[in-house]
Amino acid sequence: MPVFIAMIMILVILPLAFFFVLLAGEAGTSARGRRTVDRPNEPYPPAPPPLDPAEQELRMRYARGEIDREEFLQRRIDLER
Repeated sequence: MPVFIAMIMILVILPLAFFFVLLAGEAGTSARGRRTVDRPNEPYPPAPPPLDPAEQELRMRYARGEIDREEFLQRRIDLER
C-alpha cells in the first residue's frame, strides 16, 4: 500500500503542484505589467521635444521638394543659431 501512495504522489500530485507554481508566477508577472528593462519605472519612453514652427515649415518644404538637401541643411544650421 505505501508503494501505491508514493506512485500517486510522484505521478499526479507533484506535477500538479509544479504546474500551479508556474501558473502563479505567470499571474504575478502579468499583474505587474511588462516594462522595459532599462527604464523599469516608466511605462512609455519620453516624448521627443516639440519642433520649432520654423523648423517644421523647413521640413515640409524639403519633403515637398521645394528646396534641395544642401539648402535644407544650411537653413537648419541657420535656425539653430
